[in-house]
Amino acid sequence: MKKSICCFYKPADSTLSFGASLSKRRIQWQLKRSICGFFLLSLAFFTPAQAQTDDLAIGTEPAIRVDTPLPNKDAPTSSVPSFARPEALFADPGGLTSWLRRRGIAFLLDNTNEFAGALTKPAQGEKFRSYRQGASNAGQYATSLNIDWETLAGLKGLSTHMITVGRYGTTANRMFGDWLNHSSEDYGGAGNVVVHLVMLYAEENLFGKRLAIAGGRMAQLSDFAASELFCNFMNNSMCGRPKGISDSNYFAGYPAATWAFRVRGRPARDVYVQAGVYFAENGVYQVAQHRTGFKFNGANIVGHVVPVEAGWEPKAGRSHSLPGHYKIGAALQDVPTADTYRDSTGKPYVLTGAKAAQHQYSWSSWLMLDQQLLRYRKTQKDSGITALGGVVYNDPRTALRDYQVYFALLNRGFWRSRPYDTLGLAFTYTHIAKNVQKTEALLQSTHQATINHATGIQRHASILELNYAVHVMRGVIFQPVFQYYFRPNGQGNLPDAAMLGFKSHIEIF
Repeated sequence: MKKSICCFYKPADSTLSFGASLSKRRIQWQLKRSICGFFLLSLAFFTPAQAQTDDLAIGTEPAIRVDTPLPNKDAPTSSVPSFARPEALFADPGGLTSWLRRRGIAFLLDNTNEFAGALTKPAQGEKFRSYRQGASNAGQYATSLNIDWETLAGLKGLSTHMITVGRYGTTANRMFGDWLNHSSEDYGGAGNVVVHLVMLYAEENLFGKRLAIAGGRMAQLSDFAASELFCNFMNNSMCGRPKGISDSNYFAGYPAATWAFRVRGRPARDVYVQAGVYFAENGVYQVAQHRTGFKFNGANIVGHVVPVEAGWEPKAGRSHSLPGHYKIGAALQDVPTADTYRDSTGKPYVLTGAKAAQHQYSWSSWLMLDQQLLRYRKTQKDSGITALGGVVYNDPRTALRDYQVYFALLNRGFWRSRPYDTLGLAFTYTHIAKNVQKTEALLQSTHQATINHATGIQRHASILELNYAVHVMRGVIFQPVFQYYFRPNGQGNLPDAAMLGFKSHIEIF
């Protein structure tokens, strides 16, 4: 990095080239200013830092902490797990970041921007008159404040975590009729305000980090069915979490949170078991209740969700250096939820005109895995090929998506000259529940208003994404993205859509 900086920043040459026309005093002033500028740049750019990857964005921090195995030996400094420190544009300005870290305070600030435009034309005709071929931009800036109170104040094992975001823009997929999977993940849920509170909770680590108890405003889907690898992609069927797991409006996911309590235990170094209680709030993703995220009174709590998950995190390969994560889990939802086909007598509510039957309990389940298959360079632990795969299966009585299957590959550092660039390929398949299909068929046959913004019967949908993340410089990622929507919105009457765009991620501090 030092070499590349010197190539474009040459104060002496750029100044002396005008020496014939400048006074001696002015030349001296220019040199002094250049030296000062070089010094300031050195504070920002020459401080050592780890390699930047998209899977270290602020939004995945809780998943990183959950998936951190016990150390081989107890950490000598604190019983609080170490906070993530991704490389940043200003890694350690004036030594401030290191000064704070030594005192147990970790502050991060980043920006993610996502742009996508349709290469194909949408469906034509009177029914689709609002559709158009267009492009959109969406993004967010996010801050994270993690405090190790054991280091700061001697409160053994205690830490607190706070994340805020501000979001802007919109998503392009709705322009051609898709409402299932956003082309840009960084859209919605943050109230269209300058500062939206995502999470604020405390965590106590006991018994040498073998037991962690957390409580406060927490996002269920940042702790359960989560992975730091998902947001190497841009589309919402993959990034954040596989979209099928957030099919319920009562499952709080980033950037939404609810009052919650979570316990995680590690019976072995590479095994964890966790469970929690997340109080379900009506309208958790809607502006009316959660515009800023600072609404704490719980007046709209309507039930609770109890997730349970077990994970195995082995190290494969001859040298036991290839990390893997295998997890299985389920969540029971204790909230009255409408049946998507039947009324209380078991007949189609579309034909009887009665209200849909209510189910007090519903559920979701998931099986997820990722495994590094090979490593290109021993000294670079995140280089090589990693495979991801999984399936989500939801209660078919109440879900829109009864199951989703996904598969992805990440190939990082395959060019020796570009060790931190990453090639990504992901494919997701989403199946619409049979109950929903039958209801939409009845609505269509009886000429009634449709549901789910559908203009036809929804059956299944798939998304293919291919991207290449360019490590521009420390703390900066630029990622051209190609997306292909098979059967947008799950409908056969909508033509496939191809999209081209980019995702950028800048870790500022």
